[in-house]
Amino acid sequence: MATEDRQRVTPLFEAAQIAERVEELARAIAAELPADFALVGLLKGSFMFVADLVRALDRAGCRPSVEFMHVSSYGLGKESSGTVQVLGELPESVRGRPVLLVDDIQDTGRTLSFTRDLLLEHGATRIWTCTLLDKPSRRQIDIEPDFVGFVIPDVFVVGYGIDYAERYRHLPYIGKVE
Repeated sequence: MATEDRQRVTPLFEAAQIAERVEELARAIAAELPADFALVGLLKGSFMFVADLVRALDRAGCRPSVEFMHVSSYGLGKESSGTVQVLGELPESVRGRPVLLVDDIQDTGRTLSFTRDLLLEHGATRIWTCTLLDKPSRRQIDIEPDFVGFVIPDVFVVGYGIDYAERYRHLPYIGKVE
């Protein structure tokens, strides 16, 4: 990546801060969820978070099955289109099971609400929600995550799996786009 691209991203949370918070989230999740649950990560943004969270959940004594759903509402822009699209199949392993739904960021609430309702319609018995980042100032749908990594102001962030026009996912930290 060119130097001028990196200068546009100011770190908000370093890799060590993220790792520590993921461990704390895993302990909180393990204390509340039943032993047998399905974890459903929302692609693409949550892939790094899910990978780290699953390993932390293992250290906390959990053994969830892991599934992914590919959903999109942003496309290549900085603003949500307002419409959530499911790209691909719904996970079959949620039927008759409790689910931890994991997303990278809770913004308007549309994605979390839409996918939660869809998984319940698809047979999940109960849904808990977990987001790495939460922007409560942008909420348009009344849904609050059960587990939150960090609350952030209304800034556009990238890194640790989160992208801007399919770039910056590889960053080991979360940063604000200038």
